[in-house]
Amino acid sequence: MTGTFSAEAWARNAAAYEAIRTMPFNAELAAGSLSRARFLHYIVQDAHYLVGFGRALALAAAKAPDPDRMVQFARAAETAIVVERSLHGGFFRDYGIDADTFARTPLSPPCDHYVAYLIATAYAEPYEVVLGALLPCFWIYAEIGRDILSRARGDNPYRAWIDTYAGEDFATAVAAMIAATDAAAAQASPGARARMHHAYDQATRLEYLFWDGAYREAAWPV
Repeated sequence: MTGTFSAEAWARNAAAYEAIRTMPFNAELAAGSLSRARFLHYIVQDAHYLVGFGRALALAAAKAPDPDRMVQFARAAETAIVVERSLHGGFFRDYGIDADTFARTPLSPPCDHYVAYLIATAYAEPYEVVLGALLPCFWIYAEIGRDILSRARGDNPYRAWIDTYAGEDFATAVAAMIAATDAAAAQASPGARARMHHAYDQATRLEYLFWDGAYREAAWPV
């Protein structure tokens, strides 16, 4: 008897998750010692990323097999653009980043790669594979948020970020995303399920590269 897609995907990528959990960016974020420059690089790139992520979610809504799933992903796209960007807006105000400065900052190589991958997948692949690609961003962020919350000191300067991703509202959205992905996988052919796993694996790798790029303040060399 085959287990749920989510259980299989998490087990396949357990080592990758542990690498993400313990990487310098997240270790220093938890300690509150992450440099302002590195977090600023991250938050600007994450705001760019969420635009692409929102587009991919909207495409998932368009491909959804029933009205309830259409509404779920349309609302998730709205949350990505409106709710989470309000979090970035608070940090932008604190750091003096205005709209022009943000618009002039190009997507970093890891961010550009991740956004391009999600949008290409959302356009070209069937619904169930699109969900496989979208799930890591939801799930890994929730697990990292909870892990960091468990070891972060109360006066951590990045507390607003930690509270957002460790919070109940985000946990509810993640649970809904896992349920939708498992439901899609249960109806998928073996070949489609294998493509879902490939998409999940690839997005997990890109999650690592995104945080690593923020820590290195990655930029285009030319």
